[in-house]
Order: sequence, then C-alpha cells, then structure tokens
Amino acid sequence: MSLAPNSLVIASQLEPALNDALASHPARPRVIAAPEDEPWRAAADADVLVVRPSPAWAPARAAPAPPVWPGRLRWVCSASAGIDFYPAWLLDGPLVSCARGTASEEIADYVIGAIYRQAKDLDGVAARGPEGWRYSALGQVLGSTIGLVGLGAIGQAVARRALALGARVVAVRRTGALPEGLSGVELVARVEDVVARADHIVLAVPATPQTRHLVDVTLLARAKPGAHLVNVARGSVVDQAALLEALDRGHLGFATLDVTDPEPLPAGHRLYTHPRVRLTPHLSSNYTVARDKLLAKILADITRFAQGEPPRDLVEPARGY
Repeated sequence: MSLAPNSLVIASQLEPALNDALASHPARPRVIAAPEDEPWRAAADADVLVVRPSPAWAPARAAPAPPVWPGRLRWVCSASAGIDFYPAWLLDGPLVSCARGTASEEIADYVIGAIYRQAKDLDGVAARGPEGWRYSALGQVLGSTIGLVGLGAIGQAVARRALALGARVVAVRRTGALPEGLSGVELVARVEDVVARADHIVLAVPATPQTRHLVDVTLLARAKPGAHLVNVARGSVVDQAALLEALDRGHLGFATLDVTDPEPLPAGHRLYTHPRVRLTPHLSSNYTVARDKLLAKILADITRFAQGEPPRDLVEPARGY
C-alpha cells in the first residue's frame, strides 16, 4: 500500500543539501535533522532514520539499546556500506539497508592507482639531478597476479579493471560462486590460496568478528616475498603488529592502507612513517563524487518504501553486513 503524501517522516544525519534533496522526493516526506549528539533519539519522531558513521555512534557501541529504540522507526538507512561503526542494537527491530555499491567504482580506482604506483615506483625512480639520470627497471601490471580477498561490489569493480589491464585475477568469496556477469576471475576456496599467489593482495571484506585480524602472522607468512598489500576494507581486518613485523623483515614489500584500527592512529604510530607503507586517511571512497550515487540510491529506496516495497541491499543481522 502506498503512503499518502507528507505522511512519511525521515530523520537524517546527512548534510543539509542532501536533506533538501530528500525532501524534494515526489512522496513529499517531511525531513528533519537527527540530533547530532544522539541521533537515535529521532526514533521517537520518525519512520525512517538515515545514519552515517559520525562520532556520536562510537560510545554507543558499548552501551545497551536506549529506551527509545527502535521507537516508531520502520527503516534505518545507512549512508555507508559497512555497518561495523554502529552498535549491534541498530539492527534490532526495523529494516536496515546499507549503501553497498555507491562508492565501489571510486574505491576500485584508488586500488588500481595504488597498484600502478607500486609497480612502477615512480617516486623511487624520479630523477632529482644529473646523478639520478640512470636506468631503473620498472615493474608491470600486465601479467601480474592481483588477489582479491572479497568479491563484493568493490572486489568486482577491481576485478573488471585488473582484467582489462591484462592482470590475472584470483579471488575468494564467501558464497563460493562467481557473481553473475563476471568472467575471467579464478575463484579459489581459501584466503591462503589467494595470498600465496598474489603480487598485489587486495582486502575488500566487511568487518565482522570472523574477519577480525584475518591477516595475521600466519597468513602473512604465506605471502610471496615482496608482495604488496592493499587494504580498503577495515583496519580491524589486519593485525597491524604482524603487518609491521612482515614489513620490517622485508618479507612483505609494501602496504597501501586507506584504513587503520583505530582511526586515526595515535600520534607517533609507526605506520605513519614506515618506509614501506603508504597511509591515506580513509578517503578512497571519494565522497564528494560518490555522494551523488548515494543520494540517487536513497531516493530510489524511498520510492520503493513509499510503495510498500523493501529498500535494496538489506543488512542481514546474522552476517553483520
């Protein structure tokens, strides 16, 4: 059954410009700003709550569900693909959807850029004077093996780019089956098989209790000497002490990290200055570009919801993503 105009109330943590765009939806919802300090309090006044990983959620992760939760809410819409930043009780009660796929193309571009930068070592071979005018061998992406730990929206976007560039792609996926429409990827059964064969290891799995410190001493020991690790998943997927040890020993050649645990790392942490690490501040999603896709996704899901249909990309509580 469709909703009557103006009967839908949406509380949102998004910026005012996006909230204005939500309010312009043909269903004419009433859009209110969720309280910045305790966004969950909007559960008492709204049918839909649009959330983002703001600092307000961090202390709530260790606290029980507030008395107001889930209130009158019927749908929680996460503006991020991952939901690990939110408390577990967010999944109690209403439907919860996520922004899966809205930033996958941007993140894949970041991954390929990191792979090319490492393969060609453009910083290392740059000539800064006559004494630097000498030949240096450059690596290749063509013919290299790119290993994907995770083959969701991000992994698939990376795979398409890697295959187009002439790289071999080997991947592991929870379901054990290739996504429809994706060919040319060799699917293997174990993470260890991906890590052992890859020149560039790309982490693109959700943060769950099962993936915490998935990349540990044992797994890193299986990596090819000189391999390049790229983490665009979550910092918790990597045991950072084990990573530093592998880099210090020279067994792992380099690490490109867009995520850490915690974020940001404390001042003086070795990952900031390690010569074999390139650390970026969780920006691979390129939000200023991806926000348009996010808005389009939410608007389309409001249409579905107003017509009595569930939004897309629902989170499965048992899986945690």
